Amino acid sequence: MASTTTDAVLGYDEALTTFDPVMGLEVHVELGTNTKMFCGCATGFGADPNTQVCPVCLGLPGALPVVNAVGVESAIRIGLALNCEIAQWCRFARKNYFYPDMPKNFQTSQYDEPIAFDGYLDVEIPAASGEGTETFRVEIERAHMEEDTGKSLHVGGATGRIQGAEYSLVDFNRAGIPLIEIVTRPIVGAGERAPEVAKAYVAALRDLLRALDVSDVKMEQGSMRCDVNLSLRPKAGDDPAAQAQLDVPLGTRTETKNVNSLRSVERAVRYEVCRHAAVLTAGGSILQETRHWHEDTGVTTSGREKSDAEDYRYFPEPDLVPVAPSREYVEQLRATLPEPPAQRRKRLQGEWGYSDLEMRDVLNAGATELIEATVAAGAKPQAARKWWLGEASRRANTEGVALATYAEQTGVTPEHVAELESLVDSGRLNDKMARQVLEGVLDGEGTPTAVADARGLELVQDDGALEAAVDKVIEANPDVADKIRGGKVQAAGALIGQVMKEMKGQADAGKARELILAKLGA
Repeated sequence: MASTTTDAVLGYDEALTTFDPVMGLEVHVELGTNTKMFCGCATGFGADPNTQVCPVCLGLPGALPVVNAVGVESAIRIGLALNCEIAQWCRFARKNYFYPDMPKNFQTSQYDEPIAFDGYLDVEIPAASGEGTETFRVEIERAHMEEDTGKSLHVGGATGRIQGAEYSLVDFNRAGIPLIEIVTRPIVGAGERAPEVAKAYVAALRDLLRALDVSDVKMEQGSMRCDVNLSLRPKAGDDPAAQAQLDVPLGTRTETKNVNSLRSVERAVRYEVCRHAAVLTAGGSILQETRHWHEDTGVTTSGREKSDAEDYRYFPEPDLVPVAPSREYVEQLRATLPEPPAQRRKRLQGEWGYSDLEMRDVLNAGATELIEATVAAGAKPQAARKWWLGEASRRANTEGVALATYAEQTGVTPEHVAELESLVDSGRLNDKMARQVLEGVLDGEGTPTAVADARGLELVQDDGALEAAVDKVIEANPDVADKIRGGKVQAAGALIGQVMKEMKGQADAGKARELILAKLGA
């Protein structure tokens, strides 16, 4: 039974004075195929329990698997995008272990013959100087094909885990869904920046998989999950790069399972560094085990002792033929790879004229695709950024969903935002009115034009009415008018505000400013 006691931890900075962290990240990605890896069952998320099952994925006697060709294609494309070698011949194996949500009592996976191996992914992290970014290369050991297990639901108790539960249920819908497991080599040399390197790697991997269109990579739904392996080794110097080259034995590792957000990946690495350091500093030893991550408390707790490969009794899967992709087929798939996400971001930043800070805000908001589509629909880049990162982003944060998800839920499209900006450019709306229109669009009142029509929002185009309002405001504020005549042009802002109030917000502020300055000879 897993322990729920709170472990002693050392301060992060203190831990790094004595130890150097070494990480290994294993990311499981559910592929977005229409059917499972070895049978024709559907893979849709959220179906009623045990409605997407058949004799094959339930492991019934006599049922024979057939490999999903799209799953193999996706695995090869992922391997190529990760700069991997693609095997000319590989096969599946049986990974034997018992768990209630695995109906066959073995998992069909790949062992010593993965489809992709020896790759790397370059990730960007903020430069230590605080200006720009620096690149950290994460080496990929392998990316292999396998199937997912079912899902256990523990009912009763306070934690949702088996401890304290009254009973457990099993949903086999997920059993057999195609997975790609991407395994890094030990990541050394990150030093104190190990947590942010881990987060940046998983983020870069997620962006790459999304660009490849092989998975929806929704970590909150479990279609992308990260296992964080961490160990500490004695520190032999202050330079992380030099430390990485030293022949210092690696420590005993722990594996924190199924971490399902970027923030949690970073926090889990940091916590395990502090926990390992406390154990080792006190003269203890680290138990090789799996750990559970608790999002609410930010700690890990003990799961079970970690098995080594030989404990799984791997042997070749006798019911499946080997996979042997031809070199011509591999090259055909290489030609389908999209522009690498990091390269695409730099290109778009240059085209849009965004500063590093502006582009960072766009990336953090997950607005790149929305802005790109809005610009393609005719909006200027700065306007597209302003509207998506304003009220729409604020509401998405309040709802606790990604901006793209919020846009999908509310039906707001890039074309709507481009239309809104065109109403501003044409002189029908000012900025304040446009914000009101956007709120109406987000509330489901219709297109920007329809919302503006329904709410009667339109700038007054009658120059005579504007001039009368300006004259009235100047007459009512002689002191401010004198300041402007004396050269304090910035004082015009106070009069512009009163003109807008006089005209119930339906005046063009730019025209009002020009008229005020002209009348006062400024």
